[in-house]
Amino acid sequence: MGDNAEKALVDGLNGLLADHLALYMKTKNFHWHVKGPRFRDLHLLFDEQAQQILALVDVIAERVRKNGAATLTSIGAVAAKTCIADDDDPALDPGSMIGRLRDDNAGLVRTLKTVKALAGEAGDNATDGLIDDWTDQAEERVWFLTALLADV
Repeated sequence: MGDNAEKALVDGLNGLLADHLALYMKTKNFHWHVKGPRFRDLHLLFDEQAQQILALVDVIAERVRKNGAATLTSIGAVAAKTCIADDDDPALDPGSMIGRLRDDNAGLVRTLKTVKALAGEAGDNATDGLIDDWTDQAEERVWFLTALLADV
């Protein structure tokens, strides 16, 4: 592995780690604050999606460590590295919650595809293979959320 390719991959993986942590928090925030006639279904869906996102955090961090680098070490490091925007409005309507999560997950798919290319350039076959599953999960979340917006 070339030093530049490896550094780019580690930087990309740390970005994915930050995005997953931030998206987990945002999804849980919406899980806690959703209300209205679709409360139960959305509350459960957001919780399911949050658990799926959180399950990848350790796997991503371990890929960074297996590449001989340090992971993110603080909330500040996550905030500096993530592409997921904060969403502090506890009174957001359900349709806006769904739309924002859909857009964030779609952005995550794009980032995953970029990091997959970086893994290929760095010759990291393990990360390259894992990212296919991570992408599939994010694409499924986008699909579910998009289908819900047909109702809004």
